[in-house]
Amino acid sequence: HRGAHTIKGDYFGPFASAHAVTKTLNTLQKAFLLRSCSDSVYEGRTRPCMLHQIKRCAAPCTGLISIEDYSGLVEQAEDFLRGKSRAVMDKMSREMQAASDDMEFEQAARIRDRIRALASVAQEQQINPETLEEADVFALHAEGGQACVQVFFFRAGQNWGNRAYFPRVDKSDEDAEVMSAFLGQFYDDKPIPKLILANIEPSECELLSEAFALKAGRKVEINQPKRGEKAQLVDHALTNAREALGRKMSESSAQTKLLAGVCEAFGMDAPPERIEVYDNAHIMGTNAVGGMIVAGPEGFQKSQYRKFNIKGTDLTPGDDYGMMKEVMRRRFGRLVKEEEAGEVAVRPDLVLVDGGAGQLAATLEILADLGVDDIAVVGVAKGPDRDAGLERFFIEGKPPFMLEPKSPVLYYLQRLRDEAHRFANGSHRTRRSMDIKKNPLDEIEGVGPGRKRALLHAYGSARGVSRASVDDLAKVDGVSEALAQRIFDFFRKS
Repeated sequence: HRGAHTIKGDYFGPFASAHAVTKTLNTLQKAFLLRSCSDSVYEGRTRPCMLHQIKRCAAPCTGLISIEDYSGLVEQAEDFLRGKSRAVMDKMSREMQAASDDMEFEQAARIRDRIRALASVAQEQQINPETLEEADVFALHAEGGQACVQVFFFRAGQNWGNRAYFPRVDKSDEDAEVMSAFLGQFYDDKPIPKLILANIEPSECELLSEAFALKAGRKVEINQPKRGEKAQLVDHALTNAREALGRKMSESSAQTKLLAGVCEAFGMDAPPERIEVYDNAHIMGTNAVGGMIVAGPEGFQKSQYRKFNIKGTDLTPGDDYGMMKEVMRRRFGRLVKEEEAGEVAVRPDLVLVDGGAGQLAATLEILADLGVDDIAVVGVAKGPDRDAGLERFFIEGKPPFMLEPKSPVLYYLQRLRDEAHRFANGSHRTRRSMDIKKNPLDEIEGVGPGRKRALLHAYGSARGVSRASVDDLAKVDGVSEALAQRIFDFFRKS
């Protein structure tokens, strides 16, 4: 779950990544047979789904397990997430033995499989602290003007994953200052644990601890352990930080060489620090979306990605040039306004557009209208039969050209183009999916969520509502005669 805790219930976290969340959910399904379907699917089931067949769900939807027994599974899952895994496994072992004694061997085998699922989690945990209940472990390693902070999350005595962060630092920054600034920003939107362990004591440690305590509503300790299990955990995190920073510096070196190659290939004055790549996605002009991805010395900058829902009403369906013009007008029109207002505007050094001479001309036309003439623009056209490796590049005032088939720069540009294609297509699929899920009732004035629900319960679908008479519609709870007439007329308008 992300965002505010608006839904009633218990929240567990934080998790290091989406992978850690998925892994935990898979464990809960295997060990506790909890359902993962939505309430609407649950209420409409008449027979068990495939998840029950593969032993991932107890099928409470069809009554194969009583509400009381299912509540017991939920309680066991909560105990597991709170660190009582040993107690849960002991209880399950007793249940397995009891089922075996009663000669209910199939039931005993099912419990055995659930115990195995829990045991495999304990075995996969590379770190199993015995003296740590709830803590975050931080380790900072700085080298060559770059830094890495490795964070391990421990909750309920379990390792809930780790993640590496690479804060921007200056060579003159002290490690204690970097750690203090990082911790302050890190917990700006995250729950604060009772204990924070770090390999370097942050500057103004006491002040930082008091601020965290004020935010958390309880005491928060920040320690730099010197010995024992906690020190071993910090040392392990530091080793991970060193290795992660080494890989990052190696990748940055390779990235620098690639950007220098891009500079040479396109005749630029200096290697680009920010590359923006644009692509459009649509099906016969419907649900058209423009996508912008950003790359630079640090690789793909996904927080800078943007999508543009094509809004032009005068566009011919499928007009790729018109779509590209709209995207460019919106992107660089905003850039010009920000610069005129004296705001900090992010200006790309290189713009790549997916397409040939036509897309390039459309882009240059908009940039010229906006007075933006100091940004390099290159069109990337797929080869014959859309073969990778045969791309042609278009630059204003130069004939189209190709790069060496095995050139690392060509592979890099292909990755940029493919990433833009992936992002635009994904945004298009999301928009198309939302469009498919739209209900005609949403367009009728006076029909809100409550009345929509009542109508669908009464007639089963929007088509059923469309066939109803005014008198029948008025019988639905919350629907007046005037609204019934409005609904009736809506489905019969020419």
